[in-house]
Amino acid sequence: MTPLPKIKLVRVAQVYYTHTDLDVARQFLIDFGFTVAEDRGDTVFFKGYGTDPFIYAAKKGEADSFGGASFEVESLEDLELASSTLPKATPVQDADTPGGGKIVTFYDPVDGYPFHLVYGQSKVPVSAHLPELVFNYPQNKHRPVNQTQRFKKGPAPVHKLGHFGCCVTDFDKALEFYTTRFNLKPSDLIYGADGKDHSVFLHLDRGMEQVDHHTFFFYQGPKFHVHHSSFEVHDFDIQSLGHQWLREKGYDLVWGVGRHVLGSQIFDYWYDRSGFILEHYVDGDLVDETTPTHRSESGPDSLHIWGPPLPADFLE
Repeated sequence: MTPLPKIKLVRVAQVYYTHTDLDVARQFLIDFGFTVAEDRGDTVFFKGYGTDPFIYAAKKGEADSFGGASFEVESLEDLELASSTLPKATPVQDADTPGGGKIVTFYDPVDGYPFHLVYGQSKVPVSAHLPELVFNYPQNKHRPVNQTQRFKKGPAPVHKLGHFGCCVTDFDKALEFYTTRFNLKPSDLIYGADGKDHSVFLHLDRGMEQVDHHTFFFYQGPKFHVHHSSFEVHDFDIQSLGHQWLREKGYDLVWGVGRHVLGSQIFDYWYDRSGFILEHYVDGDLVDETTPTHRSESGPDSLHIWGPPLPADFLE
């Protein structure tokens, strides 16, 4: 039997969440560094300062829940293929979200959560232009005399959605589905003491185009849930200012600030008021088709090289 062609993904675009208290959720998201793209009363769309029309949709509902993520596909033909071949997929339809375009929703074959594919969303102008700073080192001083580093307190402006991840109940089935139906390729696989893989970090296979080390990750667990969604900010100073801002506002820190091993990002994880985890990150690795898949054993030092100790419940 001839395998179906892969649906070609271009980038991760948006995440969707439902909150019982939308006003409280909105305030956290603003303090986290988003701006409001459109407010429809029962749904608020938030954007970063990049060109995406929105990157986070917050909806009011009866229970706090994760509504899936969306990926941009390469062509309308990819959407049509998705609609006709993916589990419980909707027809191709107009997207009723900022940026418009077309959308197909399907449902993950393992745990049944929604997954969205979009095409033709319009872009928006970049709304911030943050300077790329230069630094002085012990033997190389790059800043001229009297050129200071000065910052203002405030949220860390979010640039884009970088990745999201989930706990899944059948790792092998999920890995087979996402790597055979989409151009998703493992950057890193993690195995346990039994030698079996239980976690994966997937990047978009875009040939020689440089892409983030991972755009989607998942790991084996007893019950499905979203683990976190991660958003890129400008640099370490901005990230640290955001960390301090969230601390002063009284939000609950999950883990950070530290440096990951897999992907190399500097991370900072926070709970929103609904109990979901959101991450600020900077300085992640880039990969392309020449990057081999790495496989390593899980252990106490496999997630970070510096930073606070790993919380005991981080991967529950």
